[in-house]
Amino acid sequence: MAKKVLLVDDEEDILDLLRYNLEREGIRVFTAKDGREALKLAGSERPDLVVLDIMMPGMDGVEVCDQLRKTAGMERTLIVFLTARTEDYSHIAGYDAGADDYINKPVRPKVFVSKVQALLKRSGQSAQYDRIIEANGIRIDLERISVTKGTETLQLPKKEFELLALLMSKPGKVFLRDEIYSRIWGTDIFVGDRTIDVHIRKLREKIGDDRIGTVKGMGYRFEA
Repeated sequence: MAKKVLLVDDEEDILDLLRYNLEREGIRVFTAKDGREALKLAGSERPDLVVLDIMMPGMDGVEVCDQLRKTAGMERTLIVFLTARTEDYSHIAGYDAGADDYINKPVRPKVFVSKVQALLKRSGQSAQYDRIIEANGIRIDLERISVTKGTETLQLPKKEFELLALLMSKPGKVFLRDEIYSRIWGTDIFVGDRTIDVHIRKLREKIGDDRIGTVKGMGYRFEA
């Protein structure tokens, strides 16, 4: 079954260019010119990946991302921002809203298609861990894609879930930053230096500061 991608941008020429190049690779593409149309299409089509322009009139990309993450069944859908902005604060705002990655403008079609294909490929791969992982009061069910803390069910975006599953796969082990980047984002996907830190901070807010330890200058570990 063909993968589905939702493109959201208020510039029609960009939508046409990106749609043309993705469809050439056999990907089903849906397009929206504003945030409200994007939310409606996402709800009806359930795309595998959403590519959002961060700067749009009315409802911007960060707002759309936040709403998608609150939509049942969309908690772990891949969401990527398409942006010409490079300031750290805009990237952090996007990650806080639940974004998985960024693709910078101006867009080079071949690079864009390559990144999208890599993201879709990784989204279809299952992590090679035990199906149930339990440690320090946290339980992950990898088959049902669920996380519980005591009796509370937590809703985690896809990358947060994968990061927590990686850390919990070997409690006490220090996962180096390079290994985390490679295992969660892939060596062919460029992400900013703050990416891991932002995701770790969001996880700590949800599961507790004491469960994820920092090894300064090296990486992170799940405290057993």
